[in-house]
Amino acid sequence: MRPPAPLSPPSGLLLLLVFCPLVVVAQASSSKTESGHSTHHGDTDRCMRHHFVETITHSIYKCHSNMVLLARCEGHCSHTSRSDPLISFSSVLKQPFKSTCFCCRPHTSKLKAVRLRCAGGTRITATYRYILACNCEECS
Repeated sequence: MRPPAPLSPPSGLLLLLVFCPLVVVAQASSSKTESGHSTHHGDTDRCMRHHFVETITHSIYKCHSNMVLLARCEGHCSHTSRSDPLISFSSVLKQPFKSTCFCCRPHTSKLKAVRLRCAGGTRITATYRYILACNCEECS
């Protein structure tokens, strides 16, 4: 019996096997509180951009747009807020504490415009900032 011949790829070709781990995405459950606000559970409530669609209107000129894709920053920042007392050598303390907190805010955005159709056939332009990325930044 002959031993099996070794397998080799044809010349100039390289066989590469890549194994990717299975990625599991968990969706957070959300529920409404009595005040109508959503409460999220899990890691998906972090600060991030959320898209929504809206019609832009101008009530005075009776104008409206088609549906427009907008974005907002929403979610929690993992940083802890705190207030430290300030030390003063004066009898008047205008600011007795230095507070540090982090807010979910737009980090980058771009200016966009949309044309609105008005009664009588005229058109006007509305401008807005479209959020590209959100970030936890120190509140002012």
